[in-house]
Amino acid sequence: MKETKSTDNYTKMTETEIVPLLVRLSIPAVLSMFITNVYNLADTAFVGRLGTSASGAVGVVFGYMAILQAIGFMFGQGSGSIISRLLGAKEDRRASEVASTAFFAAFMCAALIGVISFIFLDPLVRVLGATETIAPYAKVYTGYIILAAPFFSTSLLLNNILRYEGKAALGTVGMMTGGILNMIGDPILMFGCGLGIHGAGLSTALSQLVSFCILLSMFVRGKTVSRISPRCFRPDPAIIGDVVTTGFPSLLRQMLNSLTTILLNAESAVYGDQAVAAMSIVSRVVFFGFSIAIGIGQGLQPVSAFNYGAKRYDRVRKVYKTALLLAQIVIVVVVAVLLALSGGIIRVFRDDPAVIEIGTRALRLQAASLLFLPFSMVTEMLYQSTGHKKGATILSSMRSGALFIPLLLILANVHGLAGIQEAQPAAYVLSVVPAAIFLRHFMREMPE
Repeated sequence: MKETKSTDNYTKMTETEIVPLLVRLSIPAVLSMFITNVYNLADTAFVGRLGTSASGAVGVVFGYMAILQAIGFMFGQGSGSIISRLLGAKEDRRASEVASTAFFAAFMCAALIGVISFIFLDPLVRVLGATETIAPYAKVYTGYIILAAPFFSTSLLLNNILRYEGKAALGTVGMMTGGILNMIGDPILMFGCGLGIHGAGLSTALSQLVSFCILLSMFVRGKTVSRISPRCFRPDPAIIGDVVTTGFPSLLRQMLNSLTTILLNAESAVYGDQAVAAMSIVSRVVFFGFSIAIGIGQGLQPVSAFNYGAKRYDRVRKVYKTALLLAQIVIVVVVAVLLALSGGIIRVFRDDPAVIEIGTRALRLQAASLLFLPFSMVTEMLYQSTGHKKGATILSSMRSGALFIPLLLILANVHGLAGIQEAQPAAYVLSVVPAAIFLRHFMREMPE
């Protein structure tokens, strides 16, 4: 039975026409990203009703959640890429060993981070960019996220492995269920039960636990080719090292996202809670729009990894071009909506004139610059999914780190608040240059 399932999956990934296969794998990923970001935005909107300081706390917590996401994506993208290439090479047993080892390693790593975070909670929220008035809200919210830390990180790992197996729809079930529960739980716990910021944190933590249980059940119930089981766990430094180095670009990207969120909060805090709240709202709105295109890129990853392992290089080339075209079309639509409704979008989350003024300009600038992102993003995903670790790591460091951090510090010093608003868009535009250089090299080196 399992052999038949493996054979069917191999045939699907290596023989199905690229466009329908990419669309089939991208739609669940897009839905998953869409729902995840909807409940992130729902948190922002509901918490914003508690005041500007509470709204700023969401941005602080977002920086901490990026750290946990970094762990989940590192182990998930790393193991997923390896698993997909192993399945492409028909090495199913080794794929299960990689999946199980990555799962238990991610759970323990996230749990350790949670313990350390709880011990140093006060300085943690300060480092994350909380002001004196934002800190009380941030500490409460972060406390609940800490409790759910191992479940949050491993949910992302499980979802990534499902995607890389070509079973993105199963991952979407878990992510969407948790997201919908969070959107329902926020108003009930925050306002119906009168828990305020405690309700927002509790709702998020419970939704992550539910997602974890659903996603893990897919592997336990035999819905996948690879299995997660203590019997397949191999604490082999070679396996863990391969997973970590393959997933390191994702860790770097997420850690840089966390660092830039912290720096953005710190630079914005100079101009008051309104600036922190505005930039926090803009970051989430822009990521919401961009995540739809990311979903298409995530549809590319299992196809490119599987076919690279099967030595079907013609399909790797074709899926890259198709994913880039689809992502660009989606981004054009997203940008048009954000530019047309920018002021109204900010007002939904915080009806404060200062927040609206700061946020509207920042949102328009970032929305326009999104047009440049699909090329660098899809190229980066191509490198990582095919196991080109060094190239993927360099590309990951560009957009959010090597370009954005110096731009933020320089422009904030030269243009003040306007410079803070301009830094991210400038980084998005400039990231096209290294991506073009790396893509040319990749296509020339890959066999025909």
